[in-house]
Amino acid sequence: MAVYKQFKLGLIPNAYCLPTGTIIVPDKVAIIRPEHVVVYSRVSSAENKSNLDSQADRLIQFCTAKGWQVHEVVKECASGLNDNRPKLQKLLKQRKATKLVIEHKDRLTRFGFEYIKTLYPECEMIVVNPSEDKDDLMQDFVSLVASFCARLYGQRRTKRNTEKLIKKLNEDHS
Repeated sequence: MAVYKQFKLGLIPNAYCLPTGTIIVPDKVAIIRPEHVVVYSRVSSAENKSNLDSQADRLIQFCTAKGWQVHEVVKECASGLNDNRPKLQKLLKQRKATKLVIEHKDRLTRFGFEYIKTLYPECEMIVVNPSEDKDDLMQDFVSLVASFCARLYGQRRTKRNTEKLIKKLNEDHS
């Protein structure tokens, strides 16, 4: 079908006609995505699992009060410092969400929140409780130090195990 016929039938979004009769078709056609609201709740340990459900319920109530239909509820039990969270990774890879609703920034990630917003611009990140106080910062600091200590001791243990393995191989080989 010719462009003129498509234009007359309204099949070309945002196209318009100049007084000279020239039809202008914009380079970028806005793609309208259906709204897909996702609620993401996270707790650090299995001991707080009851808080996971209540956190998700509060977020669903928030969305309902805003008039948003919740399409997906994602609950995860993992450290905010852990960047290998399967449910969050799946959510970010699928790129279906138009709104991602979280209770606090640190429920999504302890560090790098702005990076996630930058890398996923088509999704509006909604933080229900954006306040950060000194206790939150202190908790982040303690979590960071604990994470680095765990990694450091883990590396030392790995090095010792490797050394034992090499020694055993050398003994067996002799």
